[in-house]
Amino acid sequence: MIQTAADWVVYGLFGLAPDSRWGSSLSFFLYDTAKITLLLFLISAVMGVVNAYFPVDRLRGFLARRKMYGAEYLLAALFGAVTPFCSCSSIPLFIGFVKGGIPLGVTFAFLITSPLVNEVAVAMFAAAFGWKITAVYVAAGVFMGAAGGCLLGKMRLEGLLTPWVRQIQARSAVVGAEWQAESVPFARRLPAILREAWAIVRGVFAYILAGIAVGAAIHGFVPAGLFAQWLSADNWLAVPLSVALAVPMYANAAGIVPIVQVFVAKGVPIGTAIAFMMAVVGLSVPEATLLKKVMTWRLVGIFFGLTAFLIILSGYLFNIVLQNP
Repeated sequence: MIQTAADWVVYGLFGLAPDSRWGSSLSFFLYDTAKITLLLFLISAVMGVVNAYFPVDRLRGFLARRKMYGAEYLLAALFGAVTPFCSCSSIPLFIGFVKGGIPLGVTFAFLITSPLVNEVAVAMFAAAFGWKITAVYVAAGVFMGAAGGCLLGKMRLEGLLTPWVRQIQARSAVVGAEWQAESVPFARRLPAILREAWAIVRGVFAYILAGIAVGAAIHGFVPAGLFAQWLSADNWLAVPLSVALAVPMYANAAGIVPIVQVFVAKGVPIGTAIAFMMAVVGLSVPEATLLKKVMTWRLVGIFFGLTAFLIILSGYLFNIVLQNP
């Protein structure tokens, strides 16, 4: 419905051609702005209900227990794998986790895996490359999320969250404690929950617009074929180069699979092509812009740097164990 409305505005009201650069960019911008804003509001409202009715402190303590031996990171990565979000769409849920006080490493495990693995991309990947390569890709995506979340959690980076995040965490904890201490009907709680959710949307909305504007420009004006020639060289620099070239792009996994299939058909090593795909869907300039609202630039750099390292490592391993279909 959102896509239909965006297309009507761009192609019907404005009269732009669907295959034009401006038409494609503007449709992308309107659709993603509406989708991510609505998603952020709904998730913030849901997390407000969770905070009001469920003991978030107990959940936080459960996830932080050492006796889980890292299983919390794997669970978060698996949850990311079954949520059909792109990198920017995953951020509202990431904010909801942080707001609820879930350990930062666990939230990072979700954020890494969520854009890399989803059911649509898996089906398209299997059709293009077969189930063997698909299974390896899915396993690698989940492992990257769990390992990356664990490493980032051990670094104790909570101090690098922005003051805005700490404020909503503190406000959420106070409100939740008050409501858990007294019996307040849901009808009385709901207006406050919705106001808090809308306050979060207002606080991050400028970053949403900026990030999606960058993504829309890249989506409409930067052809994927521009990078194909740089990925075709079978040398030891091809994998990190593919990741570096992919970061400025912005697409979800389902949208990039056909491009990766073309790359492989033209002789790009399968590991290099998959590394390119992972970097496109898991790291992007729009994602960094959105994350800046909740993280300092230092934390954004640490997150991107570690994720890029894991993607490059996976690309080399794919090239070793897999052969082009």
